[in-house]
Amino acid sequence: MPRPIKPKLVKETPKATLYKPRGIPAAQLEETLLRIEELEALRLVDLEGMYQEDAAQSMGISRQTLQRMVTEARSKLVEALYAGKALRIEGGTYILQEGSGKYRCGRCGQPVSGYGRRRRGWRCPTCD
Repeated sequence: MPRPIKPKLVKETPKATLYKPRGIPAAQLEETLLRIEELEALRLVDLEGMYQEDAAQSMGISRQTLQRMVTEARSKLVEALYAGKALRIEGGTYILQEGSGKYRCGRCGQPVSGYGRRRRGWRCPTCD
């Protein structure tokens, strides 16, 4: 039996979810899928300039997991840019941080209380 996927803590979802080369209809393009937690890892490390240890702590994951996510996300990003593919940002397993101890499930949007946090991560009462 595979190990359950641990939700990552994400501060906010992106404003736009599809990027594509100019002048080509999206229906004619192949897509590369970037998960929301991968984008959050890139945002923290590359845009905010956080050390990987601090970024991993912010997302509630290990530094090794963050490193793997950043490497995978950069690879997907470069593939989309170099091959002229559309980049779709969606999906993943994440919990949205709404500040001051409030959290929301990234899949269904239901509130997740602090009591849902277990040793191995968060559990949504609706999805799990």
